[in-house]
Amino acid sequence: MFDSIKNIFKIRDLRRKVYVTLALLVVYRIGCFVPTPGVDTFALSQFFAKMQGQTIFGMMNLFTGGALTRLSIFALGIMPYISASIIMQLLTAVVPVLEKLAKEGKAGYEKINQYTRMLTFILCVIQGLFIALWLANPANFSQGGQRIVIVPDPNFVFIITTILTLTAGTVFVMWLGEQIQERGIGNGISLIITTSIMSRIPSAINQLWILWSPMDPANRTFSTPKVVVLLILWLALVAAVVLFTQAQRRIPIQYGRRVVGRKVFGGQSSYLPVKVDMSGVIAIIFASSVLTVPATLAMFFGDKFSFLQSIIHQRGVWYNLIYAGMIMFFMYFHTAMVFQPVEIANNLKRHSGFVPGIRPGKETAKYLDYVATRIVFVGAVYICFIAVFPNIVMTVFNAPSYSLASLFGGTTLLIMVGVVLDTMRQIEGQLLVRHYDGFMKKGTLRGRR
Repeated sequence: MFDSIKNIFKIRDLRRKVYVTLALLVVYRIGCFVPTPGVDTFALSQFFAKMQGQTIFGMMNLFTGGALTRLSIFALGIMPYISASIIMQLLTAVVPVLEKLAKEGKAGYEKINQYTRMLTFILCVIQGLFIALWLANPANFSQGGQRIVIVPDPNFVFIITTILTLTAGTVFVMWLGEQIQERGIGNGISLIITTSIMSRIPSAINQLWILWSPMDPANRTFSTPKVVVLLILWLALVAAVVLFTQAQRRIPIQYGRRVVGRKVFGGQSSYLPVKVDMSGVIAIIFASSVLTVPATLAMFFGDKFSFLQSIIHQRGVWYNLIYAGMIMFFMYFHTAMVFQPVEIANNLKRHSGFVPGIRPGKETAKYLDYVATRIVFVGAVYICFIAVFPNIVMTVFNAPSYSLASLFGGTTLLIMVGVVLDTMRQIEGQLLVRHYDGFMKKGTLRGRR
């Protein structure tokens, strides 16, 4: 592996892509520390420190790399673009015009991507307006009978400035992701999210050290055996995520022979891979987005939606049950959109392919649907367990914050492992094309012509 890392910097084009990716990610991290005008960032950080156990604050702050607690220009992060992409993906499945565009190839994809950007802009304006109104109301920041002054001058100019700043910040982050995609290596949006998550790891490790440190027995709540158990659980979860991310059911495919003139085509054997985890982190993002709405309403409107906040509680049983149920639903929903047995069966029949022992056409479609339904169930159970495991850690091990518990599962672990594996595959492909050994193959440097 270390030889492969050295080989990356021996290839000029690949080295340039890596440097461009790192430079753009550094620009993103610098922007996370540039504050929004008119906000007392120190007072806001104190308020968020007292609210760190809340799901809505912990999850949003985790995906923005701490930019939300400082209310920087990147406070919204890339999540509005993710939400817009999810909405467009759902609309593509139900709106015939968008479905037709999706089948037109590159031109249709660019048109849908343009609609996604426009929807991202609208979502940014709406979220920026809600955040500005929330910050401008001093009643939202009362702690122990005392009100914390977050915005010294909450006037109309502050609201407009906040909306424009947060919207421009998200659009700029979206542009950074596209530049990484075009000029760098890996998926730009995924790398930005992963960078935000990984930036919180030192803070989580510091919290763990404070809770376990023998230097301060008064604040020590984690014993050494508990820390060892957490470390073993983390290693086991990472191994399980890697295993299920790579796991697939390979359905054998046989192609019939065709004679065209003097040439014989076909006759070879292949397989159709059916992944155990087809949706990856998308099902969790769908479910989290839906469950975030009640908590957001309770945060902005106070007592009018307080009953939603009591039901959708971080450590509550109802929260975990509803969360797991939504993940199961969105897992099957997303699989139904991306894996279409009838279309696959027709394509196999058109190219003289068939599953051994299964008749082509309708019977093949039924068989593929049968296999996918049962494979997806296994993946859905696994995703549900990974998603609720941070809540289990917070309850069983009495973890004080969501950022610490999120390292032991949930969306963060799935994103980090998935993005790292995808980036490694892309770098490995670049190495193999240029006659270098990849990460998965051990050996010496090959000669190049």
